[in-house]
Amino acid sequence: MAGRVLVVDDDAAIRRSLERGLRLSGFRVEVAADGAQALSRLAGDAPDPPDVLVLDVGMPGLSGTDVCRTLRARADDTPVLMLSALDELADRVAGLQAGADDYLVKPFALEELVLRLHALLRRRPPQPTDLIRVGPLRIHPETRQAFWEEDELRLTRREFELLAQLARNAGLVLSREVLLDRVWGYDFEVRSDAVDTFVSYLRRKLEAGGRPRTVHTVRGVGFVLRAPNTDSTPGGAGGEGGPGR
Repeated sequence: MAGRVLVVDDDAAIRRSLERGLRLSGFRVEVAADGAQALSRLAGDAPDPPDVLVLDVGMPGLSGTDVCRTLRARADDTPVLMLSALDELADRVAGLQAGADDYLVKPFALEELVLRLHALLRRRPPQPTDLIRVGPLRIHPETRQAFWEEDELRLTRREFELLAQLARNAGLVLSREVLLDRVWGYDFEVRSDAVDTFVSYLRRKLEAGGRPRTVHTVRGVGFVLRAPNTDSTPGGAGGEGGPGR
């Protein structure tokens, strides 16, 4: 079996179609008709929680974006693939900022949905004891917390995953393609913009209060995290490009 999927869509015909198609593709499938049902099914004490969530954006009441934001706020890391009838960049960015892992525009081929779900399920969760230290940064994957010395950094799920990847490879330049594969793990139309956007968000939080730059841009290559004592120039080395410059 490929995994347990919860399909959330207010359109009964779409629910039936996805349930049938995903079952034939080897998934165990549950369905929910709205956001409230989805959140109830994903409650912390619910038995056999789903491995991945297929979530329609445009539902009455709680929208898909609201559901995703609520899940992330309660530290639920279930992978989320958003479905939307709108092919608008603003909608995709809003879904990603809410914590979604992937975004698919209707109409779509079942084969593409299945491939994307397999990609989400292949992502390996962090090892519980894998404490990461880089200079004043301390990252705890098991609790998804990050600290600058004793100050906790309030990061979104995506910002945390991006920081963890950079910190695990401190001193090494990671290309956008590598970060997209390790942090996002899927293909979608705004891939090339996603890394730059989230590096910019991450930098704002890392550099709050005048802290020195740790995430640097290597022009034409990618990004690298360096402990601040390796670069004495406030705000990063001269000649950098990219977000936050």
